[in-house]
Amino acid sequence: MENNALNPVNTDPAEIHFTEADFRPVPQEERNADKIYRPLSTFLKDAVYRFKKNRLGLVGIIIIFIMILIAIFGPMFSRYDINDQNIPQMNQTPSSEHWMGTDNLGRDICVRVMYGARVSLKVGFLAALVAFAIGATYGVIAGYCGGWVDTIMMRIIEIIDSVPQTLYIILLITVWGRSMTNVYLVIGLTGWIGTARTVRGEVLSLKTREYIMAAQISNVKPVKIMFKHLVTNAIAPILVSLTLTVPAAIFLEAYLQFIGLGIVTEPSWGALASEGLKYIKTFPHMLVFPSLFISITILAFNFVGDALRDALDPKM
Repeated sequence: MENNALNPVNTDPAEIHFTEADFRPVPQEERNADKIYRPLSTFLKDAVYRFKKNRLGLVGIIIIFIMILIAIFGPMFSRYDINDQNIPQMNQTPSSEHWMGTDNLGRDICVRVMYGARVSLKVGFLAALVAFAIGATYGVIAGYCGGWVDTIMMRIIEIIDSVPQTLYIILLITVWGRSMTNVYLVIGLTGWIGTARTVRGEVLSLKTREYIMAAQISNVKPVKIMFKHLVTNAIAPILVSLTLTVPAAIFLEAYLQFIGLGIVTEPSWGALASEGLKYIKTFPHMLVFPSLFISITILAFNFVGDALRDALDPKM
């Protein structure tokens, strides 16, 4: 009997009999041996984890953080003022006294670059926020309403997009003036189309979800559905678009300086680079340093944008 119970392969199943001694409780260690333990997580935690694994994204975050610190605290620790002129020391190359040299009026380029970070980053962030506000509102309305409303709104975008953004900027700057407020408003007012298309595409896929239908059945106001449920759930692509809009705004501001339509009241990186271009053959350091800061900052934002796109992708 014991052999049949232990070796039932060649035995008739009807002849196999088990007793209570043939069974034993499984220890707790053996019960849990095949379990795969994984800590509870959320979409945000997974996104943060994936972002941390992206080295270029971390490098971009560090660079942006350093640039913000330089913009806020850099001029405070300099012994020079942005407008201090010292004619005997004009056009000096980088030295221990002037880390980035001096310009044609003897002003310290280092402190002017640090102060220019305030202007350029401020223009970049504020222009991106303006573009986000307009683009998100336009896109969520077009995507949620659908039908002929969506068709008309998208045709309007196509008409606006048929004219280069630079022409709009030049026209508005010429009419409104060259103050900092006007510059970032103009860049934001002409740079929202990409955000609108992104938000519309996400809303079209989200508005058929069950929780949106439940909100509609519950007589929730359309405005609340659009901005509380749809925009918040489409925040991932919006955040990526917002991150990539900042460097575009910084570059546009620098471009406006080169064509003579930039900010006249405060020195930005674009203004310093435009001024240094006049002396590129004799004193190239006047162009190199502000251009270097522009390039590094734009590259850092692009690194962060690419890392966020991968980290916030639900398919990942």
